[in-house]
Amino acid sequence: MLYLYLDMIVGLSNTAACAVLCVELQMPSNEPYLSTSLQDLWGRRWNLTVTNALWHTVYKPLKSFLEPRLRATWGAAGAVMAAFLVSRLMHELLYYYVTSARATWEVTGFFVLQGVCVVVEVAAKAAVGERWRLSRAVSMPLTRAIKECKAFVEGLRPKF
Repeated sequence: MLYLYLDMIVGLSNTAACAVLCVELQMPSNEPYLSTSLQDLWGRRWNLTVTNALWHTVYKPLKSFLEPRLRATWGAAGAVMAAFLVSRLMHELLYYYVTSARATWEVTGFFVLQGVCVVVEVAAKAAVGERWRLSRAVSMPLTRAIKECKAFVEGLRPKF
C-alpha cells in the first residue's frame, strides 16, 4: 500500500510539475514488485532517492576506506551494513519527529536482517558466478510473461 500511495502522489505531483514548470520529477521507486532479489530491490528499485543518497554518502566512502585495510569483500560487506544502519537511524529519526515517541529500536532487527541477507546474497553470487543460470527455455518465456504483466499494469494506470 505504501508503494501505491507514493506512486500515486508522485505521479500526480509529476503531472502538475510537468504542466506548470515543464520539469519531470524522479519517481521514488522503479516497480519494486518486479525485484528479482533483495539486492535488486534495495539497490535499484525501492526508494531511489534515499538509495542514491546512501550510495554516495555512506557506501562509497566507507568502502573506499575499508577495502585497503580489509579484504575487498569485507570492505563492501561493512559498507552495505553501514548503509542499512544509517537508513535505520534515519527512519528512527523521522518516526520521532512525526510521532514524538521515543525510539523502541524494534525495527532495527529488520534493517540488520536485510543488510545481512544482501551481504550473503552478494557473496553467494560471487561464489557461484556465471555457472548457475536459468536455461533459455525457462528464462525467455519468463521474461516475456513479466513484460506482459508490466504492460497490463501500465494499462491500468490513469493517463493524465
